[in-house]
Amino acid sequence: MSRRVPGLHITWGRLLTHASLAVLVVIWTVPTLGLFVSSLRDKDQLIVSGWWTAFSTTERSAAGRINARDAVEVDGLHVVEGNFLEDPRRSIVSYGVSQTALGAFAPGETIDLEGTAFTLNEDGSYRWVSEEPFPEGARHRIFHIMAIPPTFALTNYREVLASESIDRAFINTFTVTIPATLIPILIAAFAAYAFAWMKFPGRQWLFALVVGLLVVPLQMSLIPLLRMYNDIGATFGVPSKTYLGIWLAHTGFGLPLAIYLLRNYIGGLPRDIIESAQLDGASHFDIFIRLILPLSVPALASFAIFQFLWVWNDLLVALVFLGKDDDQIVLTSRLRELLGSRGDNWEILTSSAFISILVPLMVFFALQRYFVRGLLAGSVKGG
Repeated sequence: MSRRVPGLHITWGRLLTHASLAVLVVIWTVPTLGLFVSSLRDKDQLIVSGWWTAFSTTERSAAGRINARDAVEVDGLHVVEGNFLEDPRRSIVSYGVSQTALGAFAPGETIDLEGTAFTLNEDGSYRWVSEEPFPEGARHRIFHIMAIPPTFALTNYREVLASESIDRAFINTFTVTIPATLIPILIAAFAAYAFAWMKFPGRQWLFALVVGLLVVPLQMSLIPLLRMYNDIGATFGVPSKTYLGIWLAHTGFGLPLAIYLLRNYIGGLPRDIIESAQLDGASHFDIFIRLILPLSVPALASFAIFQFLWVWNDLLVALVFLGKDDDQIVLTSRLRELLGSRGDNWEILTSSAFISILVPLMVFFALQRYFVRGLLAGSVKGG
């Protein structure tokens, strides 16, 4: 039973719904915000702190090496000078001569280093002075803590966008995604109309079989499907690594959901419209083209969003059915290769994620007005 808040025309149920939606928005938005902030941060900052500290100064320990071979004679003194900090925005917090005593000395403080004087300043510059020539091979490691101010740059994005063949990978991904989205929509729309409005033996059992395919894991069926495709290709002399193969694979994996959503939506359309068209002599094909398709745009758009996002972000199927040559490699595979064999460039993952979702975001916002309407209708209506 719903109750109204005094003075407001808002039911408790609606208030609870809005609160739940707000919680879901926060749950999805916070990680996305963190990913975006991380994509703009320096690699050194990503190593030592989380994205929530991006707007505050962080500290990191490091070590610098001083070597007597770099000494020059100045006013009768033997001097070694240099700077441990490459970024002038950073500063030294403290330093020491061992890793366990990083806070032993303050910046600017001169210490005795085996009969010589060493000074490390706040800006990272150091001066090692000896009145006598340094012993041959003399060198020391100076451990220090440096303060890293908030730093934001597009370095990670430039590294990804300037990488080799990234533009070609975008084109290849479109070559895979567009047909792999349109083909299952076309086939599923015809099948959904047949299940909803055409009478034939075993219709319900066949539809139940199609719905049952929704629970089949992609990983379980991928290898048998690849073997079957290779056998057919060997029989007819068709190469195994082709765009046709991945189009058919994505079509097969996407059809059960497409048929389920579209059949329920098409089956919920007003029966009077269909019967009136049949009385006027319209064939099933005419009814489908002139009535069903225009009325089913919300459901078609809903599935198009799902299918486009899935195919665009796919890595596994692309690795199986396509090669890694420049004329076939897709965006997800190219970004994976940028990480290196040991993940040395892991910091570009954040910027790569945002670069890869630009196109899906545009597709979603272009079709989002149909999304909720079509999804809900296709999920709850029955024919």
